[in-house]
Amino acid sequence: MKKNIAIITGASSGMGMEFAFQIDCLFTKLDEIWLIARREERLIELSKLLETKTKIIPMDVSNKEQVEDFYTLLNKEQPKLRMLINCAGYGLMGKVEDIPIEEQLGMVDVNVRALTNITYACLPYLTKNARIIQLASAAAFLPQKNFAVYAAGKSYVLSFSRALEEELKPKHIYVTAVCPGPVDTAFFDKADTYGHSLLLKEKTMVSADRVVKKALHDSYKKKQVSVCSPLMQAFMLVTKILPHRFIFFVMRFLK
Repeated sequence: MKKNIAIITGASSGMGMEFAFQIDCLFTKLDEIWLIARREERLIELSKLLETKTKIIPMDVSNKEQVEDFYTLLNKEQPKLRMLINCAGYGLMGKVEDIPIEEQLGMVDVNVRALTNITYACLPYLTKNARIIQLASAAAFLPQKNFAVYAAGKSYVLSFSRALEEELKPKHIYVTAVCPGPVDTAFFDKADTYGHSLLLKEKTMVSADRVVKKALHDSYKKKQVSVCSPLMQAFMLVTKILPHRFIFFVMRFLK
């Protein structure tokens, strides 16, 4: 008998781990949760905390050979995929000229290329009323100085998710792009390697559990975009109304 499963990338920490906890509590009809991340030992520890049976898949989503093995695994298992949650990703703050090009292309590989590849691999196994949740960012709403590659990548995720949702809707498969502002995770430990976050970002952080709870609720409601806090919802509206050049001008004065 085919197993009903959920797949979570980036499951070893932060948002991915929080999605695992909340799905474990809410979705009792799942046979397995597939946990994907590079750090196998972290996945093992997480699996011990979950009630649902897990399959641990230590994988770098940007590694071509390892992703090919993932395709093979899906073909072998032929699961009924109820939910795909793409959380793998990272960002680096700083000027484009100051960040090594290998690091910037790494962001593109993980945040854009790998997300697209994993999504494509999973499409044949998604069942009716399945959900895809893609972790984008409020950075997707506006190009961002000193966060240029990350913001551009998340803009891709938002656009890709909305288009994919329109394609899959006739099959009753629904896609939600999650666009939080700053989230209280270890994200900024790496992000601040070459630059520093605005104080405004530090003051507007929300908890991962709050973002995930809102994302799952919005996915249930078949919303294309999930934005957690009223402040980020206002930011999204502002970026749609005001010229971006004016917003850039205002942002020059923010510290």
